[in-house]
Amino acid sequence: MNKRPEIIISSLDADRLYDLIESLPANSFAGEKELEAELGRATIVEPKDVPANIVTMNSTVNFVVESSQEEFNLTLVYPKDVDASGQKISILAPVGGALLGLAQGDEIEWPKPGGGVIKVTIKEVTYQPERAGELHR
Repeated sequence: MNKRPEIIISSLDADRLYDLIESLPANSFAGEKELEAELGRATIVEPKDVPANIVTMNSTVNFVVESSQEEFNLTLVYPKDVDASGQKISILAPVGGALLGLAQGDEIEWPKPGGGVIKVTIKEVTYQPERAGELHR
């Protein structure tokens, strides 16, 4: 697998995600180990210090899946906030875990359930709560 890009995560997101993972049964979602590894390797900063081009929780991001060249514009959310709109992706979904902490222009390969990898490229962070001044969302 290619070297993973550096990632930046807000301290608020990191705390909430660690709490979420601890609240779930072990191995209860695909990509659990990868998400934990990403949290462990991330640069953690205060919400006010998150660069404007970073994907944080509740950010809306435009990205491309390389294998299909399909482009998506989705909001990265906690599982409780997923709805039927088709406009949100859970952090616990394999692609959701891959997006967190990436910057505009970054690419990452992420394991798919059942084997193989998915390659995702961030085109644009169209909305970020921290950039909008919503530091405690």
